[in-house]
Amino acid sequence: LEVVASGGGLVQPGGSLRLSCAASGFSVDRFDIGWFRLAPGKKREGVSCVSRSDGSIFYADSVKGRFTISRDNANNTVDLQMNDLQSDDTAVYYCAATTRRFRQCVLWPSEYDNWGQGTQVTVSS
Repeated sequence: LEVVASGGGLVQPGGSLRLSCAASGFSVDRFDIGWFRLAPGKKREGVSCVSRSDGSIFYADSVKGRFTISRDNANNTVDLQMNDLQSDDTAVYYCAATTRRFRQCVLWPSEYDNWGQGTQVTVSS
């Protein structure tokens, strides 16, 4: 399984970015896909995920109401729309897929075994 994250950049506080996770070698609706982030001095954090089983979606409390994950089966991508970005959102963002089977997707990085290279998101004025 291969995933490639893109779409990061520099944005001012309150701005928006859209990240995209492109999958190759598999269909995004066949595996749980998650977005994670790693900020300097912090542990890798689960941001959002979409379940292969029923399409259910979960968000970290820190991004609820601001981020939206969506799965595009036609283009084989999982996108993360990020609105009202704040400095605390600055991090390298990764998408990942897991071959492990859960009833619904989880936001635990340790359960994902196929990671992309990450894309930098910097929120600064």
